[in-house]
This record gives sequence, C-alpha cells and structure tokens, in this order.
Amino acid sequence: MLSDEQLLRYSRQIMLPEVEIDGQEAWLNASVLVLGVGGLGSPVAMYLAAAGVGELVLVDDDEVDLSNLQRQIAHTTDRIGEPKVESAKATLNALNPDVCIRTVNQRLSGEEMDALVAEVDLVVDCTDNFTTRFAVNEACVKHKKPLVSGAAIRIEGQVAVYDPRQEDSPCYQCLYKQGDDENLTCSESGVLAPLVGIVGAVQAMEALKVLANIGEPLVGKLLLLDGRTMEWRSLKLRKDKACPICSEGNADE
Repeated sequence: MLSDEQLLRYSRQIMLPEVEIDGQEAWLNASVLVLGVGGLGSPVAMYLAAAGVGELVLVDDDEVDLSNLQRQIAHTTDRIGEPKVESAKATLNALNPDVCIRTVNQRLSGEEMDALVAEVDLVVDCTDNFTTRFAVNEACVKHKKPLVSGAAIRIEGQVAVYDPRQEDSPCYQCLYKQGDDENLTCSESGVLAPLVGIVGAVQAMEALKVLANIGEPLVGKLLLLDGRTMEWRSLKLRKDKACPICSEGNADE
C-alpha cells in the first residue's frame, strides 16, 4: 500500500493510464542489478531511484577520477578517490531515501555473478568490457532474467533488451560472438558527455517498461543512435539457432 508521501512523490507517474497504482507498486517491489556506475550507470541508477524502484544493487570496482566527471553525473569533485559505488549511493540516497541501495565494490565473475543475477528481477548492463557483458548475459539466460544492454562510444550509442523468458528472444551472444569484438573504451576513443546520458536514460526507460509490463520493450531489436545527425535506427535481431548460450540444448547446460 502506497503511503501519502509516496502517492505525492510518484504522482506524475501514477496518473499515467499505463502505470497507475499497479505499475508503481511493481517498481517499488522490484530489485534491479546495475552493473557499472559510470557514464551509463549514473543516469540509469538515478532515474530508477527517482522512479521508485525498491532496491538497486550497484556493482563497480573503480574509484571516482577527475576524468570521469565530464560525463558520470552521479559523482562529484569532492568524491574523487572514493569507490564509485559509495559515491553513487550517496547521490541516490539524497535523491530518494526510500530506495534500498546495496553496493558491491568489485568486478563480478563466475559464481558471484551467477548468484547476484539470480537474486534480482532485472539486470542493466552499463559496463564497457566484453568479458563482463558475456558473463552477465550467460547468467541472465540461465536464470531467465531480463537484460537491458547499452553502449556508448565517441558520438554513437545503442540499446537492446534481451528477455530469456520469451522463447523467441535473442541473447547478447546471438549478436556478438566472443573473440570478435574490440574492447573499445571511452579512455581510448573518447565520448561526448550527453551521449551516455541519452543512452542511459533509454536503458532506464526500458527497464521500467519491462518491470511494469508497459508498452513494447526493445526485445528482438537493436536501437542505434548517431549523435552527429541525431538519427535513430532500429534493427531487428533474430535468435541464433546455433548460439552456445541460448539455443535449445545449450541454455540449460
């Protein structure tokens, strides 16, 4: 049951016919794992906290650096040197103290990744390395957890939703094969500051849609943004019948 304060805080969402009380309660009862609280993870975590997602689990093994502050809006100059997860937690607590924030100050892999994915309702991948992306994808397929994936580099971004609860949904490895990708990072290639905010906001939007069953999430689609022209493209993604992660005969191994 929503309190009077919650009814006021979330009133602009509750008045939407797609959301109403049921949608808001779905968010309040949800738990979301946010992998990475840098450029993408900052707006993702802030919007999910503001919207009233009940529990956010923040995972990052890095510390706040001066070079982060151009785009990683959850952090501030006076927190340089602090763990990013603790800096982000302080920002989120100030934004919405009702949200439960759990922090994991390390890079997840193997059993730790598997266990944490199993605990939550949805995962938002805001990392910049393919090793973690492949690992979290495998865990999400195993535990049938929706995965909202985003990437931003230079002046280009992309977002996709992978939902293993749907039989026809591809997974991340249907699109990208291990060993085929370059580990491009912002430190090597650069990134325009608002780009990560745009992509992160879309990721947050997709996460909220999935959690409250609103509209049509980007399942089976890859949304691409060219920031130079501000043009969006949507490409259809098909499930790879030979995928070693989600194809029949492999998904449950």
